[in-house]
Amino acid sequence: MTEDEILDRAGMPPGNPSYPFGPYRFIDRQYFMVIYETDAEAIRAWLPEPLEPDGSGTVVYEWIDMPDSSGFGSYRESGLVIPATLDGVPVNYTAMMFLNDEPPITAGREIWGFPKRWGEPTLDVRADTLTGTLAYSGERVAMGTMAYKPERLACDPEECAARIAKTTVNLKLLPCVTGRTLVAQIVAFEMTDIHVKGIWRGPARLHLVPHVHAPLADLPVRRVVEGQHVIADMTLPYGRVVHDYLA
Repeated sequence: MTEDEILDRAGMPPGNPSYPFGPYRFIDRQYFMVIYETDAEAIRAWLPEPLEPDGSGTVVYEWIDMPDSSGFGSYRESGLVIPATLDGVPVNYTAMMFLNDEPPITAGREIWGFPKRWGEPTLDVRADTLTGTLAYSGERVAMGTMAYKPERLACDPEECAARIAKTTVNLKLLPCVTGRTLVAQIVAFEMTDIHVKGIWRGPARLHLVPHVHAPLADLPVRRVVEGQHVIADMTLPYGRVVHDYLA
């Protein structure tokens, strides 16, 4: 390979990259989110400086079904998001993610610093119930339920699109071959070209099981606020560095 050919690769492996160049379009992306109250100390322990808790005392557990994702295929993921602030600006910090497809795991970690690792999430409609589960190494570590499409609680699509477009930040850490840290950054991005096809809100339940490699229960459920079910199309663009620990 020539130098130009090497620099034209989207990523590793150089002979057959795991993912193409972005941006990445998602069609019929489906969210099941459970907003719940947890311990303030747990939130603080998971947020990297200079992020600050937003004061709500809540976090979001989510399942996402992505049946049509350009460059990534069809997959599901599940994890925890913490509402926070960065320099006084509201952001969402991604704390943990588990999914069942290698290309988005690799791209998510290498490009945006998503805390992704392999897991076995499901998101299905079981009779009258929207049901999400997550297994790690064959053991169930999370389950959420919500009534399926409670029409009387349908919500405004524009308000929903604005929430989806809220800035997301991740802690991106990459080691050098020497063993030292090569990249230590807070990176940010916003979803674009959002078309909301449906949103429903209603009562939900969430159960988290302690697990050493999937420590979701470190942010314990104190009170479920509500469940949200969203179906939308959107685009994931490249992002930017907003804080560099090594600068």
